[in-house]
Amino acid sequence: MSDYLVKAIAYNGQVRAYAVRTTETIGEAQRRHHTWPTASAALGRAMSAGVMMGAMLKGEEKITIKIEGGGPIGPILVDSNSKGEVRGYVTHPQTHFDLNEQGKLDVRRAVGTTGTLTVIKDIGMKENFSGQVPIVSGELGEDFTYYFVTSEQTPSSVGVGVLVNPDNTILAAGGFILQLMPGTKDATISQIENRLKTIPPVSKLIEQGLTPEELLEELLGKENIKILEKLPVSFTCTCSKERFGNVITSLGDEEIQDMIEKEGKAEAQCHFCNEIYHYSKDELEELKRKAE
Repeated sequence: MSDYLVKAIAYNGQVRAYAVRTTETIGEAQRRHHTWPTASAALGRAMSAGVMMGAMLKGEEKITIKIEGGGPIGPILVDSNSKGEVRGYVTHPQTHFDLNEQGKLDVRRAVGTTGTLTVIKDIGMKENFSGQVPIVSGELGEDFTYYFVTSEQTPSSVGVGVLVNPDNTILAAGGFILQLMPGTKDATISQIENRLKTIPPVSKLIEQGLTPEELLEELLGKENIKILEKLPVSFTCTCSKERFGNVITSLGDEEIQDMIEKEGKAEAQCHFCNEIYHYSKDELEELKRKAE
């Protein structure tokens, strides 16, 4: 089953809901960055939340998430858009620790608890919308929940999870976001809170084969949900040789001449997908002409 996301409303429009399966998408990130299990869990949780937040946008709008918790994993960066496309990387991908007291991957220790979670939305205006909150947990689900409540004034519950195989590949990944609309009844809130207390971890449900639709049924009750849209999800990077060529051109003809004289070639690597682009001496000469 390929990765996809569903958007839904529940309880007659009182609740807005998103659920996603990202197993293949996080698997692609793991392969590209050679992440170790704890780093895979942190990056996977961030990307799962990021792709759902991207699905809240319209048209060509984009979102960038930066998580800087002060932990050994270093900053995590995630980009996504309204089309279900997401990419991400973690500064120190070979980070791993023993399991925590709950027998789970110790994401909190890797991420840290002394920094910030920043969300930047590019919605086509002159100025980007930016919201920043302190890291409150380091487990990331709670941190995104806190972001929605504090920065967007939307009472929300965010659940994200990743299970990693013994050979470091991804066994299951995904998540959900539930958001209460203004005027949600107390009885509805109580029902949701009770279900959230008893539901197994989201990664376990995905491992059991639950689809995003079934995940929402588990959270909200089948009779209460109306699915609005289904969206394919994938690891997609926007880098290209031409884009990096433009960056080299922007360095100016003197800098490019220096590259030609010292190395006779150049290479550029994308942080997000680890793709490496090579430029021959002839290609650098062409970029230098453009720079002039």
